[in-house]
Amino acid sequence: MIRQDKTPLLGMSLYELKALAQSLGMPSFVGGQIAKWLYGNHVVDIDEMTNISKANRERLKTEYCIGCMPPRESVSSQDGTIKYLFPTRSGKHVETVYIPDRDRATLCVSSQVGCKMNCLFCQTGKQGFEGNLETADILNQIYSLPERDNLTNVVFMGQGEPMDNIDNVLKATEVLTSDYGYAWSPKRITVSSVGIKRKLKRFLDESDCHVAISLHSPFHDERASIMPAERAMAVADIVELLSHYDFSHQRRLSFEYIVFGGLNDSREHAREIIRLLKGLDCRVNLIRFHKIPGIDLRGVDDAKMESFRNYLTTHGVFTTIRASRGQDIYAACGLLSTARKEGNS
Repeated sequence: MIRQDKTPLLGMSLYELKALAQSLGMPSFVGGQIAKWLYGNHVVDIDEMTNISKANRERLKTEYCIGCMPPRESVSSQDGTIKYLFPTRSGKHVETVYIPDRDRATLCVSSQVGCKMNCLFCQTGKQGFEGNLETADILNQIYSLPERDNLTNVVFMGQGEPMDNIDNVLKATEVLTSDYGYAWSPKRITVSSVGIKRKLKRFLDESDCHVAISLHSPFHDERASIMPAERAMAVADIVELLSHYDFSHQRRLSFEYIVFGGLNDSREHAREIIRLLKGLDCRVNLIRFHKIPGIDLRGVDDAKMESFRNYLTTHGVFTTIRASRGQDIYAACGLLSTARKEGNS
């Protein structure tokens, strides 16, 4: 169990670890040793850092801990998807979904407890906002994942709006992509957003990771009715910002689009998407909607999904249909943590 009065080492950069070592009277190179034990060996206790003297380990333990915690619950799907419930340092819980698929294994991580965006179709928004995850909390979803060594990709598409926790998300992606950390290519990481313009710009300027924008309707009033953030941050303005960046090489830009029957699935919507995204080097990912409690929205059948995809693709917008995973365990964000919260109330 984590000691909440101690500072987690997990999430610290090499610079911070070297400064920490020096502040405790150790040579700065000890910071590099700590980084290797953390991000290379995934130790769970400071005493496992055996090339650091016992005296220095004792100094470390007075103020610091690793900062890792195993998942409290898990639910497995028939298709191999596993939803985990991880504790946070604040005493709350977040969901993480492991999605294996042939030669790929993707982890969908959370960035906040709850969410301020309150999108109509998302269970997480119904929780309200309960706080940002610390960098240690974000990375712990990877660090303490039983299938960690199988991972090929990480997507920040779990609970919360990543750009609303931009400092900790950027720090987490730095650890994942830096030589002292996991040394992953930024191409293995996708960060999603409803589109918080100023913070999205900062992310685009400071990170090379892929970006996914939650679109769900190309029309302002309609998008605002299902995504209240549109009122303050119009998707047209987000598209204008994105037009100043190059997505034709390593970094990829995608737009996520849940298809709702009778709401955003018309030919008119498809034509407006084509107009909105004209000139952008991007793709559209169509997503099937699966019912969540108390929400009067419905999905569409496969024929409608394929027709919508084919129209966009033949008009120059590369479009895919995302495979549905974990339906039998309610893999959509917020359902497991909400159930636990209600069970404890």
